[in-house]
Formats: sequence, structure tokens, C-alpha cells
Amino acid sequence: MQHTSKVVWGIIGCGDVAEVKSGPAFQKLNHSELHAVMRRNTEKAQDFASRHQVPKWYNNADELLKNEYINSIYIATPPSTHLEYTIRALEAGKNVYLEKPMALSYKQAKKITAAVEKYNSKLTLAHYRRHLPAFLKARQLLNSEVIGEVRFADIQVLQPIKSALVADSETNWRVDSAISGGGYFHDLAPHQIDLMCYFFGPYDTAHGFSAGQDNTYKADDIVNGIISFQNGVQCRGVWCFNTAEENKKESCIIYGSKGRIEFSFFGDVVKLIMENKTEEFRFKNIPQVQQPMIARTIGYFLGKESNPCSSDEGLQVAKIMDIFCGISVS
Repeated sequence: MQHTSKVVWGIIGCGDVAEVKSGPAFQKLNHSELHAVMRRNTEKAQDFASRHQVPKWYNNADELLKNEYINSIYIATPPSTHLEYTIRALEAGKNVYLEKPMALSYKQAKKITAAVEKYNSKLTLAHYRRHLPAFLKARQLLNSEVIGEVRFADIQVLQPIKSALVADSETNWRVDSAISGGGYFHDLAPHQIDLMCYFFGPYDTAHGFSAGQDNTYKADDIVNGIISFQNGVQCRGVWCFNTAEENKKESCIIYGSKGRIEFSFFGDVVKLIMENKTEEFRFKNIPQVQQPMIARTIGYFLGKESNPCSSDEGLQVAKIMDIFCGISVS
């Protein structure tokens, strides 16, 4: 019997991300219970459940989805299985909290969005930076027009071939396009592009191109893109994963008519620069960085608040990513 007064979770894919960034948050928050986890490797599924005091574990997603006590699913597998597991969870009448990127491609993301409507279930994308203190502060500064009218945003993610920004995993599946959708761009850029959409709203046009320059792996290792938003703001970004250690950089600068805002997507400091004076706002994130987003998702699943990141918003990010990579979105 499904609960209606609390969110009872099952996790599909209890790997690196679920270990610290998200998994423990499901047990810490009110009106939330982590009841079961699933991983195809039986030993690892059992180990995760034992270490995190999770009552049940499975090595088969169908068995987890048959559990009627569970009403919501967190899908934390690599992107190649997002479409399959999401649709199966929605068919089973479960709400879904889905890891980024939404799917392997915009075409797959469209199928997920259609399934959300078909099965009349709820789905939230795990673009958790939306609700971290630093980015809420940046958004508040933008909305208060402290830097005047926003002109454009400049994203630069310049990294050596082995980047510390990329999470460790047993196999380097993030550069296998069949599993990840592309290279490291597909792992990191969803958060950055989503924040721009969160700050500036719907977009009018986007253009971009990508290439594999170093040939260390088959996926592209450099992506450039520009976006023109409906409100007149423009954004340009470069994601390069083949540069020298000395060139390493990861930043976003938002330029306005009266000043600028600077921050790192992986940092905890927001800088406001006006008239050659710098004001810093410092924040400290908890280890379970997804906890604020999961809290909002629980509120949404229980009908107490709006969706913190809808499938339509995820679809917009997926479309921009494909355009940047020269993939047809028709």
C-alpha cells in the first residue's frame, strides 16, 4: 500500500553519486523514507543497503518497481538507461527524481516528457545547483538588478585531459558516447546550461559546434556554444577538456550595465564587482549537496509546492546540448 503522507523512495543505481551527494538526504529529510535500493551487481547492492541501513535491496529493477510500498523512484544510473528506467517507473505509477543529463539526447528526452503526460505522474530533474545557497544568491542579485541590465554571461570550463571536476568511477563511462551521450561536456554542462536557463528563462536561438581534438578517447573534447534568450540576454560557453594544466579554469561571469557577478559552478563564493569594488558572499555546502533540491522535490511530490525542475525545463537543456554538439533536433 503506497503512502500519501510521505515519500517512500527506491533508488535505481546506488553508485558514486548516491553514496554521498544524494542518497543520505532521502533518510535525513522529513516526510521521506528510503526503503530500497537496486543495483545489477548483487554484492554492491547489498553492501550499499547494509552500510546505509536501507531495509531492502534488489539486483533487478522490475522487482523494485513491483514493491507497492514505494511511491517514488530516484534514477541515478548512467544516462544510457534513463529513458528505459524512467518510463518503466512512470508506467508503474511511481513519481521520478531523475539524474542529469535527462537522457542520451533531446529525442530521448522528448519521449520522457511525453511519458510524464501520458501516465499523469510527477518528474523532477536533479539540477540541484538551482537550490544551493551560492546560486540562489546569484539569482537574487540578478533579480534585484544590482548590476543593472544584464548583457551577457560567459562560461569557461577549461580542463586538462584528467579533470578533478569529473567524478571518479570504476570505468570511464563518461567518455563513452553510447553510455553518457558524449564526453565530459555531457557530464558537466547540464548543470551550467540549466542555471543559465533558470536565471534567464526561455531561449530564442542557440548555435554551437564540437570536435575531438586530442583523440585520447572517441568522444568530443571541446564544445563551443552561444544562446540568445527571449529576454535579450546572451550567453556564450566553451567546454575544453584537453588543455594544459596551466590553463585550467572554471568560471561564470555575468556582465551587466552597472557591474558584474562572478562565481564558480563548483565553488561557494559569489563576487559582486561594481565601480572597481568587490564584495564577496561566502557559503558552505553540506556533503549531501542535493539535499535542498530533494527537499523541494518531496514537497512537490506531496502536493505542497511547485516542481523545482520540470521535464519541460530539462527538455530545454537537452535541446541546447544537442545543438551545441551539432546533433539534429528536428
